[in-house]
Amino acid sequence: MNATAQDLEIDTGVAAVSYRDPQAPALFAESLRTTGFGVLKDHPIAQSLVDAIHEDWLGFFDGEAKYKYAFDKQKHDGFFSTAVSEVAKGNDKKDLKEYYHYFAWGRYPDEVSDAARRYYATASTLAAELLSWLEMHTPADVRAGFSMPLAAMIEDSPATLLRILRYPPLTGNEEPGALRAAAHEDINLLTILPASNERGLQLKTSGGEWGYVPSDFGTLVVNVGDMLQEASRGYYKSTSHRVANPTGESARRSRISLPLFLQPRPEVVLSERYTAGSYLDERLRELDVK
Repeated sequence: MNATAQDLEIDTGVAAVSYRDPQAPALFAESLRTTGFGVLKDHPIAQSLVDAIHEDWLGFFDGEAKYKYAFDKQKHDGFFSTAVSEVAKGNDKKDLKEYYHYFAWGRYPDEVSDAARRYYATASTLAAELLSWLEMHTPADVRAGFSMPLAAMIEDSPATLLRILRYPPLTGNEEPGALRAAAHEDINLLTILPASNERGLQLKTSGGEWGYVPSDFGTLVVNVGDMLQEASRGYYKSTSHRVANPTGESARRSRISLPLFLQPRPEVVLSERYTAGSYLDERLRELDVK
């Protein structure tokens, strides 16, 4: 299903907040509570760093070297081609994308600069601050259910993942109904995503409509994952989102996306039902990748 002009008219309720605003922590937390998404402008991640990653990795995905780094079936690091791309939970069509999984301990291509590594470190530091913002503005009764401070959950986590995504140009021969990324929810605590070089990210509103997430180039999009929903007993809700197929000239261009999935250490207790490790294992089995 392609994006339409009607999508542009849907108010998602997500407003961009300046990182420098003294009220930013409260405004950001409220946006995540009500919509599952927050958008930050004036944030500390340099746009030049994001630009360098886009340039590096567009070249990498266009070349043959990526096949040297085929994903490890046990560790899940490395390159995933369009042929082995994800099928979103509850969907039956592969997403129209290829991607590289980078963990702090994992393989990193020799053919690109260290920009993505630096982004991983910088964004992880910012993530800890954003989790502290949320905790500060979470009601005491909800906060009492956390097994530890939210920022502590991701400290030195081997599971935090940077996915460098490339959505290839559309050819017109795609399987009917296939999307660049079908509707899904993220499993982790938070996802941090610099606005892409091409628009496409949409969220599902409480009214069941799809609208674009405000994402001017240079802003940072943050969304709640299932683990934070679980740890907060539903106070923060993981919102369904997707990447729509573009039309016109945009359909002929690649789209790079850099989601950083903030995963707690496997032993971290999320709730009476789950540790982070058991929750992740369950989802991977549901996705048929474990």
